[in-house]
Amino acid sequence: MSRACITGPEGNLVTSLPAAPFTPLAPGGLPRHVLPRVTALRGDAGMSTVEYAIGSIAAAAFAAVLYTIVTGDSIVSALTGLLERALSVSF
Repeated sequence: MSRACITGPEGNLVTSLPAAPFTPLAPGGLPRHVLPRVTALRGDAGMSTVEYAIGSIAAAAFAAVLYTIVTGDSIVSALTGLLERALSVSF
């Protein structure tokens, strides 16, 4: 790498190094020639649909478990007793 020697406005000697080669960067900071490769490797097209589907299945399974627990005999009798006590209180 050779240095260029030039004089400044006051006549003094200014030494400068050559500028680094220009590499246009994509918005994420990666060189533009690398960005298509990285984007192709990500492969997250349609992920939001899959996430919603899995979330819906998990919510339905949780609701089924809660329904099974709440409709059990011990829970029904406990809730019935609680409601009868609450309704029998005089104001």
